[in-house]
Amino acid sequence: MTVRVGRYLRVSRLDQNPALQADETAAVIAARRWTLVDSYVDHGISGTKDRRPELDRLLRDARKGRFDVVLVWRTDRLARSLKHLVTVIDDLTAIGIGFASVNEPFDTTTPSGKLLLSVVGAMAEFERALLVERTRAGRDAARRRGARIGRPRVDVDVEHALRLQREGKSYREIGIALGVGGSTVHRALQALGPLPEPVSSTSPLDAFKPARSAPSRTAPEPPRNIRFW
Repeated sequence: MTVRVGRYLRVSRLDQNPALQADETAAVIAARRWTLVDSYVDHGISGTKDRRPELDRLLRDARKGRFDVVLVWRTDRLARSLKHLVTVIDDLTAIGIGFASVNEPFDTTTPSGKLLLSVVGAMAEFERALLVERTRAGRDAARRRGARIGRPRVDVDVEHALRLQREGKSYREIGIALGVGGSTVHRALQALGPLPEPVSSTSPLDAFKPARSAPSRTAPEPPRNIRFW
């Protein structure tokens, strides 16, 4: 059975030439008696970029089953990090595509190559776990020093917000006027609790009702500003 190959070549600068990568990958293809289906060459594109035209085309063709193996000169031509490499290889493996490197012992077409990639995947997972642990430890240490974690505080002028609400403004319109989000305005006004309804005398019989004594305590004024995280 003929093994079909799609090779990926990349150079970071326009003045560089991928001829060396092309020659050495061609030698491996010939030695293994594989058939080259297509070459995907990103010329003058940094490996740190998430999107690369030819890499995207290679992955699309892999999903279409145009080839059986992806061949690279070195893994750093394909992936920008160990995590990215493992992710790409996992995606290729899931659709039945092999992966091989000319200058490294990565080759999912052989049992030893599969074992090595399993070890690399475990190391990548360990690296991710360490990163999460360091991030959590740094956040806890900052909290112990009294640092605030999260978004900065937002002050809401509730008196101004109430005036705009009485004028029939929506939360979004009030937020635009105050320079905050509409949801922030909503939370600030909800924190005030239900406001007393205005009392009006519209019946002529109200004049004959006995006057009520004034309450002993007045309701507290709403705060001028409410601060949210």
